[in-house]
Amino acid sequence: MGDGTWSGMRGIATTPSYVVMQPTTLCNLNCSYCYLPFRGSDRRMPVSVARAVAGAVRPWARSGRFSVVWHGGEPLASGREHLLALLAEFDDDVEHHVQTNATLIDDAWCEMFRGRQIRVSVSVDGPAARNADRIGRGGRPAYDRIVRGIEALRRHDIPFSALCVVSRPAPGLAAELYAYFLDLGCDVLGINVEEQEGVNTRDNRHPAADVSGFWSEMVAAWRRDPRIHLREIEWTLRYAEAVLDGTADRVLPRELDPIPTVAYDGSVVLLSPELAGFSDKRYGDFVSGNVLHTPLADILDGAVTRTPWIGEFLDGVEACRARCPYFGFCGGGHAANRYFERGRFDVTETEHCRNSKIRLLEGVLDHVRDHQQPTAV
Repeated sequence: MGDGTWSGMRGIATTPSYVVMQPTTLCNLNCSYCYLPFRGSDRRMPVSVARAVAGAVRPWARSGRFSVVWHGGEPLASGREHLLALLAEFDDDVEHHVQTNATLIDDAWCEMFRGRQIRVSVSVDGPAARNADRIGRGGRPAYDRIVRGIEALRRHDIPFSALCVVSRPAPGLAAELYAYFLDLGCDVLGINVEEQEGVNTRDNRHPAADVSGFWSEMVAAWRRDPRIHLREIEWTLRYAEAVLDGTADRVLPRELDPIPTVAYDGSVVLLSPELAGFSDKRYGDFVSGNVLHTPLADILDGAVTRTPWIGEFLDGVEACRARCPYFGFCGGGHAANRYFERGRFDVTETEHCRNSKIRLLEGVLDHVRDHQQPTAV
């Protein structure tokens, strides 16, 4: 296990760019690939937790753009009145985002989103046939309810992002998905290849050619009609441009964003929201502190020395830097993927790395190679 020291070029920043908040552990769906351990329980965040976080983020928000991301469970399952009470603790200069399955969105929720200027991101995996894993508590498909929620957003002219989980990436799928999301009306699309983490233990190994072919086809579809922002592709192209410009060393921040995740009870897990709610004989509960007892700024300031698994993770990041030719692109990956795939934090390559970093970059470069214009003689 790491000893809490960090001798590399990059450590953990003491000022985050955003905070993740869990207003409730409850989710009204029971998706097959969900990683959350307590999604069947309604454990709601007290207003006192939001008040403590709001006080901590106030100076950060005044010095630049700052976001609070409401993530569950299903945040809307906490109810409008309760979520409004949590939001009321924050100053107006804080930007709020909500990640939702959209099944509970109606006209009243849309009025709240517009009134509070909340940015909405909807989880949906493409056409109805691609949403087989997104099911309700009774096992019935949730797609029709998701679509009704999206229709409400569109009816109220509320812009929204979409987050799509792909369980089996392969050529032929990407063009179908991209066309669907163009018609859906989202302005940003994120693609997550299914990850083995939390309570989801499904195998996430895929043939390399299938995954790189999926990403190559996705960039081709986007280039034909780039009306929406495609998160993974645009990031990859920016990196490629930086490599060509000789500025690739400036792409990654010199310090890791701590991504503090504040659970319903005020406990704080850093770096990977997916670790919240879990515990391990070796690492304990992964918690670095509780905002009801310790100011969030103090939790961040002492995280590396007080939370041994973080030191081990930073050792793993340094090992990636030393060994992996893709390090400049991915920055060492995510702590949760290392732990849930390989049982510790100082390991290097994971299936998540392969699916969502290595083969992403290779797929984009394959597309560029295959579509190069011939050089004039």
